[in-house]
Amino acid sequence: MDKKTEQKKVFLDIVQQLRQLIKTEKIQAGEKLPSERVLSERLSVGRSSVREALRSLELLGLIETKHGGGTFLASTQKHQLVEILSMFILEDEKSKKDVELTRQIHEKEAIRVISCIETLRTLPVWDSFFVKLEIEGTINCLDVLREIIITSGNRLSLKVWFQLAVYDGDRLNRNSTEEEKLIIQTMLKSMQLGYEKEALKSYEQWMKTVQSN
Repeated sequence: MDKKTEQKKVFLDIVQQLRQLIKTEKIQAGEKLPSERVLSERLSVGRSSVREALRSLELLGLIETKHGGGTFLASTQKHQLVEILSMFILEDEKSKKDVELTRQIHEKEAIRVISCIETLRTLPVWDSFFVKLEIEGTINCLDVLREIIITSGNRLSLKVWFQLAVYDGDRLNRNSTEEEKLIIQTMLKSMQLGYEKEALKSYEQWMKTVQSN
């Protein structure tokens, strides 16, 4: 089993462990969950792996971390979202493509929203990306997509996107190539100017480049 597959397995193991805890120990929303150390021992994985998985669960709203107080169970109604995503845990090529396409749907919609709303497309964050590209010559691909999703203002879309992006992290969480740099600049500039079609065209060109890497 390769490293990427193992990381996904750890995530599912923790989700299943939490479901079992809820069922057998009758943990209610707002009650404290086992510590990282306990979960690490039960799953026979490192605490760093447990910590990363818990962070993903927190982004989905399944758990809540209180500084100095531990981790607590959120509303159990939210667990259905993780169960749906878990069905597409990349066990075959079709599932991988489904996850990728679903992630892109959220990204395209976010680009449309930003392109159509002046207050969003004129935010200084886009200029900061241009400055970074100019000074450093590259930019983290995942950072750009994350900012687009966040800026669009759809919190549910953000939670779903975070988890979908985890599955494609190797291809996204890296610095842009020289070819991608030009495409990203065109996409961001088109978005700033409100040119929705041009921004989406550049985005699709970028994703084709990502797929070829």
